[in-house]
Amino acid sequence: MLIKQLMKVDVIIFGQLTEITNGSISLSDVPDTDSLVKELHKLYPALADAKYVMAVNKQVVVENTALTDKNTVALLPPFSGG
Repeated sequence: MLIKQLMKVDVIIFGQLTEITNGSISLSDVPDTDSLVKELHKLYPALADAKYVMAVNKQVVVENTALTDKNTVALLPPFSGG
């Protein structure tokens, strides 16, 4: 008998986004970043109105990206430098 192992993705939250989510999150069975965003918006509706960029394993992504077990995703709010 095969036992299906759940895929786990860790999501790290930065800046003012932590006020919405109360910190880091782990989600199971999200195959790609589009699915991850949908799940996050269900869990935290205020995120749908927030501005942020997403990074997968320290690489900023701008289009749907496949996720694998143990990926780390970061939500990064807008920031300015000088």
